[in-house]
Amino acid sequence: MAEEKREWYRMTEAERKFADVIWENEPISSGELVKLCEECFGWKKSTTYTFLKKLCGQGLFENQDSRVSARIDRESYDQSMGEQFVQETYGGSLPKMIAAFMSRKKLSRQQVDEIRKMIDDYEE
Repeated sequence: MAEEKREWYRMTEAERKFADVIWENEPISSGELVKLCEECFGWKKSTTYTFLKKLCGQGLFENQDSRVSARIDRESYDQSMGEQFVQETYGGSLPKMIAAFMSRKKLSRQQVDEIRKMIDDYEE
């Protein structure tokens, strides 16, 4: 599965729920995906294929010989979305993001300890 460094398409809430079905069941036949989407969302076959075509066109999934699979795994996609958010909102500055968060909400001792541990692990 190719996980090249790039900006990925930001999915809508409905697209994300659809993507989660694929991630949880991949590789999956397109016919089975249609059945799952009917069960999960009450979708018709055409709706499933519309969503699939869009997300394949965005490079997130592929449908080869009626087998649907991811081109990026869920964790990598989520990480990329987080990085894009920090870049777009805080100019890529994680300290600015944390400062903005802390200005509205006090961190718990456990959260501070977790952040310290992440920094310590990174420095090692």
